[in-house]
Amino acid sequence: MVSFSDNTSLSCPNNPSQAPKFANTFTTRIFSDVAGDITITVDGESFLLHKFPLVSRSGKIRKMVADGKDYNVSKLELVNFPGGQHTFELAMKFCYGMNFEITAANAALLRCAAEYLEMSEDYREENLIGRTEVYLNDVVVQSLEKCVEVLCTCENLPPIVEELGIINTCVEAIAMNACKEQLVSGLSALDCNGESTELKTGCMEWWIEDLSVLRIDYYHKVITSMARIGVRPDTIVESLMHYAQISLKSIGKCQIWNPARPNSNSGTTESEQKTIVEALVNLLPTLKSSNVPLSFLFGMLRMAIMVEATVACRLELERRIAFRLEMVSLDDLLIPSLRARDSLFDIDTVHRIVVNFLQQIEDEENEDSGGYESDGLASLGHGSLLKVGRLIDSYLAEIAPDPYLSLQKFIAMIETLPDYARVIDDGLYRAIDIYLKAHPMLSDHECKKLCKFIDCQKLSQEATNHAAQNERLPVQMAIKVLYFEQLRLKNALCGSSGDGFLSQKISSGVPSAAMSPRDNYASLRRENRELKLEISRMRVRLSELEKEQVVMKRGMMEKSGNGKTFFTSLSKGIGRIGIFSGPGGGKRRKPRGSEGKSGRSRRYSVS
Repeated sequence: MVSFSDNTSLSCPNNPSQAPKFANTFTTRIFSDVAGDITITVDGESFLLHKFPLVSRSGKIRKMVADGKDYNVSKLELVNFPGGQHTFELAMKFCYGMNFEITAANAALLRCAAEYLEMSEDYREENLIGRTEVYLNDVVVQSLEKCVEVLCTCENLPPIVEELGIINTCVEAIAMNACKEQLVSGLSALDCNGESTELKTGCMEWWIEDLSVLRIDYYHKVITSMARIGVRPDTIVESLMHYAQISLKSIGKCQIWNPARPNSNSGTTESEQKTIVEALVNLLPTLKSSNVPLSFLFGMLRMAIMVEATVACRLELERRIAFRLEMVSLDDLLIPSLRARDSLFDIDTVHRIVVNFLQQIEDEENEDSGGYESDGLASLGHGSLLKVGRLIDSYLAEIAPDPYLSLQKFIAMIETLPDYARVIDDGLYRAIDIYLKAHPMLSDHECKKLCKFIDCQKLSQEATNHAAQNERLPVQMAIKVLYFEQLRLKNALCGSSGDGFLSQKISSGVPSAAMSPRDNYASLRRENRELKLEISRMRVRLSELEKEQVVMKRGMMEKSGNGKTFFTSLSKGIGRIGIFSGPGGGKRRKPRGSEGKSGRSRRYSVS
């Protein structure tokens, strides 16, 4: 269309004191010898026009004039006109045959206005409905930018824009154009070497940036269409991350994705932010189709908590995080708690993530129940569990100093992981010791209840030495540590590094003949897991024994020939270990010291 450069307005002036009452410069120029005979009011503004050019193209105005009580009706009012006064003025220019340009900024407005005015081919060939349809189908759909611009103009239009199919047309066109760009980038990567990556990145960035201006419901439609026609999941994730960064950067006081980026208020309300978060989580590709960055998942989880998103939204994020929990860092798990008078960190969320992780492992094992899994797969699953065990132990040590952390929550977090998730309990012992130090008001019963989770047989030499002199531990715990340390040294000297215990494990794992084949297989799987755990423990103990053997050889070389054997000297040396003495000894150490004089049988008894 030829661009219309005349800025003459059909509406009356904003200042009512100006004359004449109706600005009829436009109408008198077309019909210089005919005065305006109809006044149409749109959104409070009046337009002085002529009936003949309007009724010849608009079925609605023709019916309104014909249905009037008086044939010479001169005043009409159009209620809820799509696009308002400016769009009505453009439609009137079309009726008068004046040239103006149909653009992406006014195409949807004119199409809705033409539908409202019933400007179809039934009244005149090449009417406004047909002209706008041609522009939308032949020009707009060919350009992703124009489609985005049209969708932005549709945000303020009534539901009729949805009924006309304008939104669906633009959505499908955007998805198709993005798919074409993806194909072009792939072909360019085959032809170019050094420039292929830059070209691919450039092609992706420009339309991802364009989509960030869309309203969330339109954006949801676009991404859904892209996923349906085959746009790469990693590209969709990149677009989701960019959209979240643009639309949600006003949530909270800190920038979750990019702290260096300036924080500007996006102007969205809490309700809109909640809708955006839930929609973006719903748009995430499936777990197996794309590797969503963990930083983005944790960022969305924090935002979902802030805006109080639905339970389903938060559980979906927790499920995705649990799927790759072994790759999570400690800082990711330190989610602040927003509840008043509660612990500093959101422990309930982390607890659910760990439970979800264990449930996934159990589900995978059940899927493989039809046959024996290979050692490689079993090692991989057990390795992930051990990584998560170390991660949770570090998390427990991090949250332990919190004075508001209740003992029930701390114990519940410890009980989440099974015993076989820890080869060594050093991390758990450290976390419990920190909690005892930060909560000195715990009763003896509570201390015993907490310390029972420490397996003294799974403590390293360094942790054992520390526990034996740790006055924060209950007396029974310290005695138990000493007993197992004495037993370990005895087995090491006798050349028995746990073979008896291992044989006992093997003999206890023989399935009963009365068990079903499925129960037999489940029992064998559990026994296999326990044996692998025991082997891991034995390897750790073996490395410690090798170090101790070197020390023992040096001691033997330094012994004088006073007639005492090495083992006799070692036995007496163990009896003289001053673990209860020292400058830091408290009231608890005195009865332990006096008890040591009564003989070996009482010294290592466990009460």
